[in-house]
Amino acid sequence: MSLKRKSRLILLALCALLPSFLKVPCYRLFFGYRIGRRVRIGLSIIDAKECDIQDGVSIGHLNLVFGVKQFTVGDHARIGHLNILRGGDEVRIGRYAEIIRMNEINSIPEPDIVNVAEPRFLLGDGSIITTGHKIDFTDRVEIGRRTVLGGRNSSLWTHNRQRTRPIRIGSFTYIGSEIRIAPGGVIPSRCVVGIGSVITGQLEGENCLIVGVPAKPIKPLNPDDCSLIEYKTRPDLPDDL
Repeated sequence: MSLKRKSRLILLALCALLPSFLKVPCYRLFFGYRIGRRVRIGLSIIDAKECDIQDGVSIGHLNLVFGVKQFTVGDHARIGHLNILRGGDEVRIGRYAEIIRMNEINSIPEPDIVNVAEPRFLLGDGSIITTGHKIDFTDRVEIGRRTVLGGRNSSLWTHNRQRTRPIRIGSFTYIGSEIRIAPGGVIPSRCVVGIGSVITGQLEGENCLIVGVPAKPIKPLNPDDCSLIEYKTRPDLPDDL
């Protein structure tokens, strides 16, 4: 690690100790970060080549954003506690989206792969990632709007030995606990994915219940399931999201 890089990390660590009302202007002054109004940042380190945090964002304690080239957080998004977001060309968190706690969202730097990868993590407007999930975005991972990666301990992997394939999850989809999504997995919009399912390919068809190993659509959603995916992910979510 170069001396310049070490000095930057030391300065970032010192900034992390400051109260939010001092931390925000320091990030602007020393690192050129674009940070909006009414932004609250706890005891966390944000290390990004380019950083754009919009109005009303809340970032809790003990989060680590490390080695990200472009870090963008939409207005009124929330990042809870003890999350790691590491590496990649881009991490983009949409408006009113939320990453709650103890999630690891990671891109392998300079992977040994034979294909061209796009290391970007895109979380749609109003979407939520709950607790204890592991997401590898060595290749692109895209989650649509108002989708919930719920429960705990799900894993999304885009790399397999020397090859990567992107993962895409549609909008208005609810994903239960302990889901596994293999490289190239696609989950359509307006679906419910049952606990413990394993997604190994590109699934088709909206408004379905998806379960199994490997997972597949087994039936159309009933009215109760539809209300689950249509329900607002946050009480303050604007009607137009």
